[in-house]
This record gives sequence, C-alpha cells and structure tokens, in this order.
Amino acid sequence: MSAAHTTRLFGTDGIRAEAGKFPLDRPTIRTIGRSLTEHLTERMGRSPRIVIGRDTRESGPWIVRDLIGSARKAGAQARSAGIITTPGVAFLTRSVNADAGIVISASHNPYHDNGIKIFEPSGRKLDDAVERTIERDIADDKQAYSIEPDVGVVSEVEFDADADALSKKYLDFLANDVAQDLSLDGQTIVVDCANGASYKLAPKLLARLGARVHAINVEPNGRNINLDSGSLHLEGLQQTVLNTQSNLGVAFDGDADRALFVDAKGNIVDGDGTLWILANHLESRAELNQHQVVATTMSNMGLEVALREKGIRLMRTDVGDKYVLDELVRRGASLGGEQSGHIIFPRISLAGDGMITMICLLRAVQDERKSLHELAAGFPRYPQLLVNVRVREKVPFEKLPAVQEFADRIQGQFKGRGRVLLRYSGTESLARVMIEGERQKEVEAAANALAEVISREIGEQPAQ
Repeated sequence: MSAAHTTRLFGTDGIRAEAGKFPLDRPTIRTIGRSLTEHLTERMGRSPRIVIGRDTRESGPWIVRDLIGSARKAGAQARSAGIITTPGVAFLTRSVNADAGIVISASHNPYHDNGIKIFEPSGRKLDDAVERTIERDIADDKQAYSIEPDVGVVSEVEFDADADALSKKYLDFLANDVAQDLSLDGQTIVVDCANGASYKLAPKLLARLGARVHAINVEPNGRNINLDSGSLHLEGLQQTVLNTQSNLGVAFDGDADRALFVDAKGNIVDGDGTLWILANHLESRAELNQHQVVATTMSNMGLEVALREKGIRLMRTDVGDKYVLDELVRRGASLGGEQSGHIIFPRISLAGDGMITMICLLRAVQDERKSLHELAAGFPRYPQLLVNVRVREKVPFEKLPAVQEFADRIQGQFKGRGRVLLRYSGTESLARVMIEGERQKEVEAAANALAEVISREIGEQPAQ
C-alpha cells in the first residue's frame, strides 16, 4: 500500500484510541514494536535501546508486555520504567542513552482509552518520517507478525525489574538539578495526582524539598485515572486547599505533562496565569530570551495585552504542544505553553513536564517573596465567547469574502485589545467562532453577528 493511501494513526500526541481496539489491538501493538525496532536497527546499524513507561490504566501492563516482547523479538534491548510520567520517559530516554522512549498513556482521557507516544533521545516526539514508516508497516501487515499470548517472552516481574531505579533517577534529576537550592520549608502544599502517573513521584518530590504535603487522588485502581480529579476537575483541590489552609495546590493530569494551580484563596491559576507569572519572573532576571513568550491561539487576549504592557511579545501557534515547541526552538525562546497547563522550558527539557512547571512556579513564589495570589494579579482575563455554526462544507474562510470582510471589520474595531479567531472543528461539520474583547456585551454581539454571516454563506443555524 502506498504512503498516499496509508491511514494516519499518529496525531500530535502519538496514537490514541480505546485499548484493545484498532490501532491499540494486540497485533497492531506488536507491529509497532517490531517496526520501530527494525527502523532504528537499520538507521544505526546495531541493536537499538528502548525504554518504556506507562500510567496507571488497567490496559497498561499488557500493552507494555506486547511492545517489549515484539521489540525484543525484533532485536531491541527494551526495558520498562514501570509507572512513570510522560516527561519522565522523555528524560530517561536521554539520560540512559536510549535510542527511543515509549510512553503508554492517554493523558487526560478516561481509563478505557490508552495511547502510544514515542520520543527521540533529544526528548522531542518521533519525527513524521518514522511515524509514516510505522503506519505503512501497520497498513501492509507484512510478515503477519504475532506473539502468542502465553509466549512468556517477558514476565510481569521481569519487565518492571528496572522501574524503581529508573524512577529514582528521574526524581533525583528533579530534586537535585531542576529544584537545586529550592527550599519549601514552611510551605503547606496540596497535590492532586489524578490517580495517575505522578501518584508516587509528586508527593515524594515535594516532601523531599521540605514541604508539608497533603496528597489527594493517589490511590489508582486502573479505572479511576482522571475520574473527577486532577487538572480537569479542580473542585476537590480547591476545597482541600481551603480546608487545610494550605499555601497553594497543584493538579496534574493522568500522565503529568501539565499542571494547573490553586492559590490560598481557592482561585484557579491556569496555564495562561502560569505563563504570566513565569514570564515576569524570568524577565526580571534577564532570562526571558528576546522578551518573548510562545503560546497558542487559545491563550486569553488579556495575557497578550498584559505582557505587551511589560514589553514582552506573545507569539501564537496552532493548538498543540508540538507547535509550541517547534516555535520555541525556531525563535530560541525560553518559555512557552498552553492554557491547559502544558508549559515548556527548552533550556531544561524539550518535553512539557508538570513537575518542572511546579518547581519553576514555586521558585518564582520563593524568589519574589509573594503569594501565588499576589503573583497572579495584574493579568486581566478578557471575556471570551465561542459560538459553533453547523456547516454543509468547510470552505477556507479566506475564500468567503463576506465572512472575511465582516471578521476584519470586527478585528479593526477592537484596536488591538480584542481578537477574532475562526477555525473548523477537526471532527465535526462545525465552524468555530471565538471572539475576545474587553466588554462582554460587545463580544457577544460580535460573535453572534459573525456566526450569522457564516450561517448564511455555508451553514444552517448557529449551534451553541
């Protein structure tokens, strides 16, 4: 089957699907392990080294066993890091001189989903060319590769034999290198681990740095990952911070590549708030390269305006940490991230790491001698409205003169203190109209009027 007809399985976050169903069924998983091993062997001329980690989903162990078994059968030296965060695998890939790192996780998705994300030794995600090669092998199903379920290639005890040592190596890096000279003595911190990959590591790290720790959602059972917990559900964290009179709280998602915060008053500090605090902290120390921060189209306009008034430019990319990282590297910038709490510090790691984000934010709190609530002040969040319009076809907006002219007119009226964002849903027949501005009524009127223009041109009725 030619590349042109090969189904794209790898998205910006690798392969993600319901565990046990294509492309996360056992034959396909084994093909992925074999195909990656064969590609690495051909590229390097030797047996490749692969490290694999997973989150707490019940499907994780059998997926890891099949991947390690197929990789070893194809000639790889494959080892498991057990339950560890996604950025932890990215770190280990580099630090143990592996040729590839594989994460088995579906991040913030429910437990029945899972995913496969592959890292290069640099910590960056696998390049597109290798992903296309693996996809072609899956499509071709060459060699009809299989391992019998009871083959015994890798026992559960054996495949996690290195886990404790590898987890300690990552924890030492966070505590000794990233958090060097950071003392949390006297700080009381609540950490919500979403019953996910950070459930052991994050409380250990905070305690090691001297904090008094209240850990919640640290009892994974294979099915409760992200369930009413973590960065998607902050209500429990907010209440616990207030009940324990803690200095702040931090919540991770299932694989801990993102972090959101709650101040002592119970207010949420999202990724935009975190970027605001960290940009000011780095700028005050002349460590914000070129006075720039990279964010996505979803970051609030208020952040852009507030940073501009500090002499800092906000550069936007498409949604996705891959695009943020690409722009950070291209510009040589030192800070970027997403509203979701996925923050990247290229000088520390090319992978977004919730625990690194936590350390950097706690360092800002310590250095500035201010509370999280005080540091988050000064960033006025603009009203934002998203209106969905059901469409019969997805015509590029620039090819719809009436729509483009109306959008340009609205943008001009904002005079740099508001914005219009038009895009199509990737999965539904919807046009998405997002408008931000200083006044709620103005935003609502503009969004609804633009939605009506789109509906007249290519749709039916706006669908809220």
